[in-house]
Amino acid sequence: MPSNFQVSFHRELEAGLRGLEARSLRRSLAEIRGVNLCSNDYLGLAEDPALKKAVAEAVQGAMRTGGTGSRLLSGHAAIWDEVEDGFARFAGTEAALYFGSGYAANLGLLTSLLKKEDLVFSDALNHASLIDGIRLSGARKIIYPHLDLNVLEAGLRNHAQERCRKLIVTESVFSMDGDVAPVTELLALADRYGAGVIVDEAHGTGVHGPSGRGIAAEHGNVRYLAAAVHTCGKALASAGAFVCGSAVLKEHLINHARTFIFSTAMPPYMAGQIRAALQLALAMDKEREILLARSRRLAAGLRSQGWKTGNSSTQIVPVVVGENEAALAAAEFLQLEGFAVRAIRPPTVPQGSARLRFSLTCGIAEDELMRLENCMNAWRNKACRSAAARTA
Repeated sequence: MPSNFQVSFHRELEAGLRGLEARSLRRSLAEIRGVNLCSNDYLGLAEDPALKKAVAEAVQGAMRTGGTGSRLLSGHAAIWDEVEDGFARFAGTEAALYFGSGYAANLGLLTSLLKKEDLVFSDALNHASLIDGIRLSGARKIIYPHLDLNVLEAGLRNHAQERCRKLIVTESVFSMDGDVAPVTELLALADRYGAGVIVDEAHGTGVHGPSGRGIAAEHGNVRYLAAAVHTCGKALASAGAFVCGSAVLKEHLINHARTFIFSTAMPPYMAGQIRAALQLALAMDKEREILLARSRRLAAGLRSQGWKTGNSSTQIVPVVVGENEAALAAAEFLQLEGFAVRAIRPPTVPQGSARLRFSLTCGIAEDELMRLENCMNAWRNKACRSAAARTA
């Protein structure tokens, strides 16, 4: 028989879920079907036969299929040293350290570098992992409006005389808006006011910059960064992330990053998968060109039809529709038309900016994107007719 606590506990949880339902915020799990516009598999490597073969060979050749412990205990293997050295060369840094997820990388990095007396300047639209890393560090924080360098500079100027560690933290490609941080300008401000810059390249890795090396590499800025974080679970179709920077930063993280120290290592075959994915991605300039050209055409086509796509200039094309109910209705309409789309709602995005987020991959054909535009317009016409009927 359930205890009083259990009865009350489950009632409270159910009430919370009903509250989400009432605000059109309740989420659920479902398998993706149709033309996949939710995927971060930007280069299509998750279905590449060459990568599948490399993974099978890595598993076959691995001495074990489990991590068995943290890397500081039993989980380290020589292949991790090789892959970290190779990834550092790719990223253009002296060293790199692998974490089991991008979330763990950002938490470990920020909490190990920042103390309560330090000061961090964070873009208002940064990813949750960056936000949580800053919160957990206990450091003082200034959230500047998205990409507003004037406000950022004013904050830096106001604290210019303080003797503490100061860091500017930003994504390179913003995951919900598809726009790009001005890394060169951020570094100039940081240099002027004695700060460092950390860039999360999650949606830049494999897609942007020379040979997919990221936004910061596009203008030769990597060597001036305090750190860059490159995830492997998106364009590289693997898992985990590398914090890239100096050799001393790597040693600092090994000794202070709790998400590294206290996490079981990923199995050694994952290092083989990442190495193979990186080799494949380096040779995919044509796929990158196709992906970005199609993304630009889609964004331009939607804008010409009056849709709000913000300042997207990347493979992520948002369509902001406003209210949660409208985003859900649009997503359902597109799903019935054969597109795998999810409505993105608060708290993932700000209140009143619910949207469809079209995350393009190089495998989506041009004619499907044209059909997507037509379907968006068909949904809007249907919604307008329904609204007119209700008020008639």
